[in-house]
Amino acid sequence: MGLAHNIVGIIGNVISFGLFLSPVPTFWRICKNKSVEEFQPYPYIATVLNCLIWTFYGLPLVVKDNIFVTTSNGICLAIELIYLAIYCCFANDKKKRVIVFVALLVEVIYMAGIVAISMLAIEFKYRAVFVGVLCVVFNIIMYLSPLAIWEKVMRTRSVEYMPFWLSVGNFVNGCCWSIYALIQFDFFIIFNHGIGAIFGAIQLIIYAYYYYFSGKRITDAKDDGKPSEIQLTDSV
Repeated sequence: MGLAHNIVGIIGNVISFGLFLSPVPTFWRICKNKSVEEFQPYPYIATVLNCLIWTFYGLPLVVKDNIFVTTSNGICLAIELIYLAIYCCFANDKKKRVIVFVALLVEVIYMAGIVAISMLAIEFKYRAVFVGVLCVVFNIIMYLSPLAIWEKVMRTRSVEYMPFWLSVGNFVNGCCWSIYALIQFDFFIIFNHGIGAIFGAIQLIIYAYYYYFSGKRITDAKDDGKPSEIQLTDSV
């Protein structure tokens, strides 16, 4: 049982790492053009907070034998901070940099409060429930983020704005971490990634329908002449 748990955990880390790197083309474009254009930092800011909470959840101080959750999200956290550093470096508008700095400061203070309350005011046997509920809340918020791109695909009847491999990765990642949590039962991981797998499956169904049956596939013409991007990484 322990061996299977570890193997699935390693596979989950590899899949998650691939997802974390999915926005690389976006940031390569930013570096190449020396401008963030109309790309927004909010998905990456949200992912930073999500990774902070899950990294804490995976520590032995909260849940035993969940170190793969910490390693996966610790790597994700480092990568997301690099993305935001690149964003700030090429943000021409000072206001955008200020938004990123203030948001990260608020997240650090918020996370410090969660850690302090968990360690000082909550017994170990209840700590996993407290932190796990927070993880569920933030993951649900993150899973709602693709709704904007779904609406755009349905409106334009084109999958131009829906990255296929990112959708596949999100679905496989959700399935893998759900299996990981089933082997050594963890309700919060199962709940979060069960939802993630369902959302990923819906996204793939939408992609398949509009790619094969709508009569309008990926086109070169942009719907409004502006870049569009939703690249929120799905972490444990």
